[in-house]
Amino acid sequence: MTDRRMLGGLAPLRGAVARWRERDAVLKDGVLALALTAMAFVPTLSAVGAQIGELPERPADLPGVALVVAQALPLAVRRRWPAGCLAVVGCAFAVHQASGYATTFASLGLYAALYSVGAHQVRFRRGLAVVAVAAYVVLVGVLERLGSPTRLPDHLAFGLVLAAVWAVGHTVRMRRAEEAERRRLAAEAATAAERARIARELHDVVTHHVTAMVVQADAAQFLLTSAPERAGEGMAAVSDTGRRALTELRYLLGVLEATGESASGEPARAGRAPALGRVEDLVEQARRSGLPVEFREEGERRQRSVDVELAAYRVVQEALTNAMKYAAGNPARVLVRHGDEDLVIEVTSDGPAGRAQGRGAVAGGARSAGRDVVAAGGGRGLAGLRARVRMLDGELVAGPRAEGGFEVRATLPAQPAARE
Repeated sequence: MTDRRMLGGLAPLRGAVARWRERDAVLKDGVLALALTAMAFVPTLSAVGAQIGELPERPADLPGVALVVAQALPLAVRRRWPAGCLAVVGCAFAVHQASGYATTFASLGLYAALYSVGAHQVRFRRGLAVVAVAAYVVLVGVLERLGSPTRLPDHLAFGLVLAAVWAVGHTVRMRRAEEAERRRLAAEAATAAERARIARELHDVVTHHVTAMVVQADAAQFLLTSAPERAGEGMAAVSDTGRRALTELRYLLGVLEATGESASGEPARAGRAPALGRVEDLVEQARRSGLPVEFREEGERRQRSVDVELAAYRVVQEALTNAMKYAAGNPARVLVRHGDEDLVIEVTSDGPAGRAQGRGAVAGGARSAGRDVVAAGGGRGLAGLRARVRMLDGELVAGPRAEGGFEVRATLPAQPAARE
């Protein structure tokens, strides 16, 4: 109970810290500069500070107060003008030490200015480093001339501390730059992946339906002279295919609009989403295009994830599209096998493999779990299937059959759809 009360008491503090982090950098730097300036005049903090001269102490006066303020107040612009901030703070610190004024808390502004140059200075960093080292050497020489009791090892140690503070800022800047580059590359990779996904979806939708419409229109044109009474059926098939294409395109645009996130979870769009249960529509459409297709389903149909359902639908769609293009009039077969561990889609067609289908031939017939096996140089459709199935940790085999024709076989994981 005590731990819970303590955590509850820390909640407002965490909220305040989070709100402070969201503030503008100029505001935060201004608050830092004012706080450091105010603390410089607190007597109990006078023992905390940077001291190198150790000259006989000089009583405070108006120039000394001005030097104290000059070591802290410029930190208000430490991120906007880090080099200028360091120049003012460093000169004020050097004059303050050489004048023999008592150490104040404001002298810590030198560390903050050095860190800011390392972390935020973009140009002339090496030149500034050389100037800073030279200025420190001059300061050490002046202090020695004024009779400073500080020994050379102490001067070296103090200089190393200053260099370490600069190096910490430099390290932070490099890490920020690396993180920004990593995010940029990740964004470019995500953009490229999204473009590939859009191209894949457009290919699957447009190629299939346009191919079917071309075949159906050719058939209707032939019927106009050979069997005019049946030409209306062919035109009706073209019209129906066009409506299906528009439905899928509207669904695809709905998925890609706004944030680009998947919209399959929305009931209105899920009803239009291509899914495994709509494979029979593809088969019927192919039949109306003049392709004899036999459809068979084995095993008990189970609920699959949206990605698996869509991948299965696209495999059948692409295979039937190729069959209509390169093996028109030859029988084709679609088999959907529901298993406990996986879902298998097999689409085979008789007749010649076809030029485009042959380019997707299997190299050596090799198979490996979690990988698809398609010969390099396959067409855009098979390449799209390859990427889609690979993302699901599935397997895709496509190539000509020994007895003639072509075969596309996909094995997809059978995990059920995730539920909230």
